[in-house]
Amino acid sequence: ELFAADWNKAAFELKTTQDALKALGASAPATSADIVIRAADIAENGAVVPVGVESKIPGTQSISILIDKNPNALAASFDIPSGTEPSVTTRVKMGQTSDVYALVKADGKFYVAKKEIKVTLGGCGG
Repeated sequence: ELFAADWNKAAFELKTTQDALKALGASAPATSADIVIRAADIAENGAVVPVGVESKIPGTQSISILIDKNPNALAASFDIPSGTEPSVTTRVKMGQTSDVYALVKADGKFYVAKKEIKVTLGGCGG
């Protein structure tokens, strides 16, 4: 079977970042400088915002991307198989300027980093 049946559907449906963190088992993640969020400070098109996350934390098991002001906070979640490079790149949709969080699970503990991405409506710097 291509897709695992145990994906956390409920977490993707939650509206707030705090609720999504709880559903992922990460109610109080520690802030970490070992998580790098690669994204432009300003996104001209909120429909397609490239975001990359790299974890330098040993034993990284998963990387999730949460967007504070989106209708559903959890935008993406990736399991990182042992022995692979803990680095992901995806495109997310953002309705407005928001803090974007990268949540990393490593050795059963959770770590987070944050970056604000400004969304200009028509690409006119509004």
